[in-house]
Amino acid sequence: MTDALLTLEGLTKAYPGVVANDTVSFAIKPGEVHALLGENGAGKSTLVKTIYGLVKPDSGRMVLNGQGFAPANPRAARAAGVAMVFQHFSLFEALSVAENIALGMDDPPGQRTLSARIREVSRAYGLPLDPDRLVGDLSAGERQRVEIVRCLLQNPKLLIMDEPTSVLTPQEVEILFHTLRKLAEEGTSILYISHKLEEIRSLCEDATVLRLGKVVGTCDPREKTASELAEMMVGSALHVPERTGGEAGPVLLEVTGLSLPAPNEFGTSLRDISFKLNSGEVLGIGGVAGNGQDELIAALSGETLSAPGSVTLETRDISRLRPDARRGLGLLSAPEERLGHSAAPGMSLTENALLTGEIRENLSANGFIRWGKARDFAARIIEAFDVRTPSTETAAGALSGGNLQKFV
Repeated sequence: MTDALLTLEGLTKAYPGVVANDTVSFAIKPGEVHALLGENGAGKSTLVKTIYGLVKPDSGRMVLNGQGFAPANPRAARAAGVAMVFQHFSLFEALSVAENIALGMDDPPGQRTLSARIREVSRAYGLPLDPDRLVGDLSAGERQRVEIVRCLLQNPKLLIMDEPTSVLTPQEVEILFHTLRKLAEEGTSILYISHKLEEIRSLCEDATVLRLGKVVGTCDPREKTASELAEMMVGSALHVPERTGGEAGPVLLEVTGLSLPAPNEFGTSLRDISFKLNSGEVLGIGGVAGNGQDELIAALSGETLSAPGSVTLETRDISRLRPDARRGLGLLSAPEERLGHSAAPGMSLTENALLTGEIRENLSANGFIRWGKARDFAARIIEAFDVRTPSTETAAGALSGGNLQKFV
């Protein structure tokens, strides 16, 4: 490990009832694209937050460029040459590309100089950006370019990428991979997190696999099949479930001529959308992020009300019903944004379960909350979906992204 850019030695981080990272050790070489693999709740998020200065480990140490590395915060990590592109972008839609990039820099240059540098770096790495465009007018792929260019302007030695292709088109994925390969050729190390195993096999030359907070294996992913990588992650052989046949039942949900204006100047309007969902069916709705999926979910869940007759559930018109009334009828949604939308991060799992299940689970009576029943409901969810948490009283924001998604 003497030639490593970054070495992790026995990193351990525990939360009440959960060991997120258990004596994790591995190394990342200069110019290497290194995959970090693991199931939801395996400890990936905690580990990269430790590297980036967001989490302080309980024990163990890190060595960066031969020197002890213990960043107190992200600013210290950036100063040492570590940059990170998060899965969920931290951008202000009402500001320009240059203004957003300046906000993410510790010591930004003047506007004219910064704009010139943005154009220079974005062209050099095949990520063309107009510094003067509003972020709200950009596609998801272009917004990711803003995050990447913001990192590249700081000349990082290590770039952490967390699920970077989740909102990209196949063409944008190719552009991203070209950029990452160019960075690696120039000596930048990349720590790459993704559940898309074929992408891992295509891009990465080394991989560390986490399971329940521990390193359970390392490999060259190019020499493994996607199935073999998945088995390393879960610890057992995987079997594709059989598709079960069966005839569809009666129409359960029907959308007829649904049209809504964009919720804001950066949103997407819905125009004459119609479809039917039968009982027992799974209906997929495809499209690149930012093309109306969020607006459609809002219209179906009741966050946005639509014209009478546009949304019916079991022949009942629910177009003007609010979310709590729709939940009472059995229509529930799991929005994309987990923290703040699907769940209240500062509230316990019991409290979050209460917010959703009060009506259908009969969690209140005569104006009083039945806390015992609410805790039992949360406990059933935790057991049924293998949510890894110490208790029902854990704050939703303390869960890993994958475990919170399962709870939602």
